[in-house]
Amino acid sequence: MNVSCVGRCVCAAVMRLTVILLALVSAVGLSPATAGEAGAVGAVEPSAQVAVPDAAVNEAPPPADATAPAPEPIKIITGVYINDIQELDFRTHSYAVDLYVWFRWSDKDLTPSKTMEFMNRYAPDDHVRDNLYEEPKEMPDGTRYGIIRNQGRFSAKFQLETYPFDHQVLRILFEDSVGTTAAQSYAADAVPVAINPNIALPGFKIGTPRLEFVANAYPTNFGDLTSDGTEAYSRAVVSVPIERPLTALSVKTFVPVFLIILCAALVFFVRPVYVDGRIGLGITALLTLVALQITAGSSLPDVDYLMLIDKVYLVSYAFIILSLFRVVSTSWSGGHEERERAISRGDRIWALVLGLAYIGSISWIMWSGISPPPVT
Repeated sequence: MNVSCVGRCVCAAVMRLTVILLALVSAVGLSPATAGEAGAVGAVEPSAQVAVPDAAVNEAPPPADATAPAPEPIKIITGVYINDIQELDFRTHSYAVDLYVWFRWSDKDLTPSKTMEFMNRYAPDDHVRDNLYEEPKEMPDGTRYGIIRNQGRFSAKFQLETYPFDHQVLRILFEDSVGTTAAQSYAADAVPVAINPNIALPGFKIGTPRLEFVANAYPTNFGDLTSDGTEAYSRAVVSVPIERPLTALSVKTFVPVFLIILCAALVFFVRPVYVDGRIGLGITALLTLVALQITAGSSLPDVDYLMLIDKVYLVSYAFIILSLFRVVSTSWSGGHEERERAISRGDRIWALVLGLAYIGSISWIMWSGISPPPVT
């Protein structure tokens, strides 16, 4: 009986302790599942409880800086010497140039004198290219030096709208066939480009040459799967401006045309009764002008626009045709003396009007053609 009472007392005490423990768990914010663990390790003070969000637990450490600056491209000092210019051919848009190109650089893994490529060659098989040094030459400042000599024809599309008062630019383009602008780029030497002072190009005056550099990009990767097709290559552009002597050229080109027009104008001063002679004079002038145009255009390319010289010929044709129209229109007026005098007076008026119109048209064409050289 006493043992039973003791058992019930023990159970009641355990129940009370359990209720007290649950109350304490609720007060400190622990779940019942973890209460045992808390009791096993000892009491935990509320101030030591730190709430850590799940996002902070799963957050990865910040990545390393992926925007580190790319290394600067290697500068290749470049210069050009033009030794000679020959055989300027307008029909093929080509010209022969003998020139030297040199390079100085610091990276021993590069050989720009061998990887350089001319981009506007005409008849590439006819070019002669010589490396003056088989191996790069060491310079006192630690750089390496290479120089090549190239002889051959180059091509540039000539613009002939204002021929024969046109200004042309002879260009030589070259770039490195291997290195992109991200790895290397051309830079001008102290004297970027020089020209032989004894060069003579018959029929032209040679201006001051220039050397410029541009980044040339191609819209393709040339089938290279390792390239994204956005690379650019450093390109050097050598420009040599040329122009024709204005006075000498005008005399050679236009004086024959004006002499033909003067002869054609004589139809107005031949007696109207000599119809055969007047018509023969006009037709002879017309055929002579046609032959002159064919001869003058034999050295020029076929273009899809009118050149200045073509406009001069067209106005001259119009003058001769209108003169013949006047002669034919008065050939049926009879041979009366009074009528002949009236035709002669009319011829003088025609000659004056056509002459003034011709001079005005030619002056306007010439003025529009004599323009300053293009800015390149």
